[in-house]
Amino acid sequence: MQDRHKLPYGADLLHHPRWNKSTAFTEAEREAFGLIGLLPEGIDTEELQLQRVHLQLNQKTTDLEKYIFLSSLQDNDETLFYKALMSAPAQFMPLVYTPTVGEACPKFGMILRRPKGLYVSFKRRGRVRDVLKNWPVKDVRFIVVTDGERILGLGDLGANGMGIPIGKLALYTACAGVPPQLTLPVTLDVGTNNESLLRDPFYLGLRQQRVRGAAYDDFVDEFVAAVQDAYSDCCIQFEDFANAQAVALLARYRDRICCFNDDIQGTAAVALAGILAALRIVQGKLHDQTFLFLGAGSAGIGIANLLSQSMAREGLPIEDARRRCWLVNSKGLVHSQRDDLTDSQRPFAHDHTPVKSFLAAVEALRPSAIIGVSTVPKAFGKDVIETMARINHRPIIFALSNPTSCSECTAAEAYQWSQGRAIFASGSPFAPLQFEGKTFVPGQGNNVYVFPAMGMAIYATQARRVTDEMFIEAARSVADQVTQENLDVGLIYPPQSSILATSLRVAENVARMIFDRGLAGVDRPADIAAFIQAKAYRPEYRPLL
Repeated sequence: MQDRHKLPYGADLLHHPRWNKSTAFTEAEREAFGLIGLLPEGIDTEELQLQRVHLQLNQKTTDLEKYIFLSSLQDNDETLFYKALMSAPAQFMPLVYTPTVGEACPKFGMILRRPKGLYVSFKRRGRVRDVLKNWPVKDVRFIVVTDGERILGLGDLGANGMGIPIGKLALYTACAGVPPQLTLPVTLDVGTNNESLLRDPFYLGLRQQRVRGAAYDDFVDEFVAAVQDAYSDCCIQFEDFANAQAVALLARYRDRICCFNDDIQGTAAVALAGILAALRIVQGKLHDQTFLFLGAGSAGIGIANLLSQSMAREGLPIEDARRRCWLVNSKGLVHSQRDDLTDSQRPFAHDHTPVKSFLAAVEALRPSAIIGVSTVPKAFGKDVIETMARINHRPIIFALSNPTSCSECTAAEAYQWSQGRAIFASGSPFAPLQFEGKTFVPGQGNNVYVFPAMGMAIYATQARRVTDEMFIEAARSVADQVTQENLDVGLIYPPQSSILATSLRVAENVARMIFDRGLAGVDRPADIAAFIQAKAYRPEYRPLL
């Protein structure tokens, strides 16, 4: 029961998304809080409200319209919004995040209804602490922050990138039960180099070229310090920064504060989980595989690093493990003789003669798995898939680039060109399909299997740091929940319909590791599973009287 004197009253209560129940307020609550006449006389059950949401949603003819509808629902009635998401996660996740958010972000200024989150502008440098004070909630445990420079595979969207932190944090709650009141989406507005946005009258960000160099670094430092000052138990998730900034920011802060980069570590963990499950189909060992990446940016390097660390945990020397991972970028194979490589690419620049095309690299290296993180659509053409199928009885094909328009190949292409032998995963969802009388359920290598669970584990344990070892544990926990029935139809991730149960199990195992490594800020409970369950948010209206 709440202290009624601390709650909004009358119309203010109806306009407060965290407390609003809309037509589900009881008769007594309507009398006590001045709602008589502000609502129709009918009193709905929560179940009827949920039915109305589904009916209204089904009347929308496009996914973008559904995204806008759900965004407005979140603005109006947060509990009902999460009840809807958690009632059918496989249906709603693509609408509130990828792939629909990839359509929403370029149009973000045009479709805006009510601003969400916090916009920290470079214009306010020197005053970032004051900006954070304007956020009404004083206990924030998670911030997802972007500077909008590399939104999915769409590039520089500036302040329009706010759709990404908003969507990510909605999934923290819907998929792993992190309480929504503890989360804060943030955009660091440092300008944009996207000329079409700068000319767009609906663009709401700073109309200037991107800040670079020392001024940028100092601004991010000011933001991180302000967060530590305002929210001492807060974990920062860096999201959709350009490759150079993503790698540098993670290196700068990972040993100083509780933080992680989902594009690097989360993507790596979900890819590792898919590989571990796929190896149950091919009946192989991780350290016996050869991995070839199309894309040598932060995502590809992050996956290669986590794969190498996992192979090292199986006993393979780390240098030998790295030699199992090869990268190809727009200039061809990454090899030791190239003089244009970044420090993060060099551990995977092995001795080899130059190879210009990805197909030639497949022929030369004979990988057991190809992993696309290039954002180059159709890069895995028929010749690539057929070559992989000739080299491997069960070729592993991961086309992980988002959104769907950037996928390296479709599920249908992977199955058809491999005669149904491919083990496929993608970054965006593909529907089940039939090939030669057999049903295939493509796996979606979506970070949603990892980052919400990681968030729940960090929240519950008040972890002081986030380590790569925790992401390896998360990957193994996801893979362990894939059943033989799933594998029989080619599904190498747990069904998204059970994502909450999957995430809480992952969070339990990661929390156990946090306690084992002495990284927790709370005492270890006797029953970690029950401890995690008790922390999980449930989308239920709270009685006000």
